[in-house]
Amino acid sequence: MNKNYYAILMAGGVGSRFWPISTQEFPKQFHDMLGTGDTLIQKTFQRLSKLIPKENIFILTNERYNDLVFEQLPEVTKRQVVLEPAMRNTAPCILYAALKIQKENPDAVMIVAPSDHWIEDEQAFTDNVQQAFDYCSKNDALMTLGIKPTFPNTGYGYIEYNTTFETDIKQVKQFREKPDYQTAKKFLEQGNFLWNAGIFMWHVKHVVDAFKKNQEQLYKLFEKGIPVYNTEDEVHFINENYEKAENISVDYAIMEASKNVYVIPATFDWNDLGTWGSLYDKLEKDQNQNAIVNARTLLEDASGNMIRTQKNKVVVVDGLNNYIIVDKDEVLLIYPKAKEQDIKIVLNKVKNIFGNSLG
Repeated sequence: MNKNYYAILMAGGVGSRFWPISTQEFPKQFHDMLGTGDTLIQKTFQRLSKLIPKENIFILTNERYNDLVFEQLPEVTKRQVVLEPAMRNTAPCILYAALKIQKENPDAVMIVAPSDHWIEDEQAFTDNVQQAFDYCSKNDALMTLGIKPTFPNTGYGYIEYNTTFETDIKQVKQFREKPDYQTAKKFLEQGNFLWNAGIFMWHVKHVVDAFKKNQEQLYKLFEKGIPVYNTEDEVHFINENYEKAENISVDYAIMEASKNVYVIPATFDWNDLGTWGSLYDKLEKDQNQNAIVNARTLLEDASGNMIRTQKNKVVVVDGLNNYIIVDKDEVLLIYPKAKEQDIKIVLNKVKNIFGNSLG
């Protein structure tokens, strides 16, 4: 394997739309959401390790999940776990990790990959990443993987690319915010729009240069730590300075502000597993379109439901259609699939009434 290949595996999110399974103390990336035997972070680590040396895969997560990372990925070392002492979106943590990697290996080419995506054709994923790495090794390019849209989804941002040249690698024209339904339909009709999957590849020098150019204040904050990165004094510096960073996404910070941005239309199936509905879409269904994880069920006049319980729990449902039914410890959620985006709001109400321990 190429020792210059690195990965930043992003594993700091809470995944509150997957409540009650996903909580602040035990978020979705550390759960086996699809009942496969592997958690999402384990699947992502395995996928990345097909191309990238295992010792070069850095886990970027909140400090509260440190123990969970080592429990689920026992092969990683302390060097590979990069801890955020505060929640500051994706730009600060990516810059921090990139500076650490650059200090260790100035020739590094790296991928930033979320820990909670589901990708079935892992060979196609590896091929796309290899193509991006080959390009980024020789060119000053910030690269992303875009997903070919299958319907006018209003829940994703979109990437518009130039159609001037017919190549596998497209120059990005602009990033577009999550659209309304009619706008999303127009995007699909135009044919040069992709879903933004939040997967990025670049040479470490070029991404650091992009931060230096477009986020001067953020860069200067983390530049001060370069002498202590990868030493015992790093933790003290980060604990003292990290919370001073602006709360900003990497998309806003550098991707939308840069000209040297390119996209590869992905050749693999992809699901961001952001909601119970997206999990439902990915799972096999019974004859009445019920998706079931872990439970043993007796279902009468029940269709289109997403049912998840602890292992082998017996669930009896009669006369319920298109609902999310999730049982976990002291919480039972029975909620319309059509209102799944409101689960975050429901979680806040539950916390206010019954206490933070439930979320």
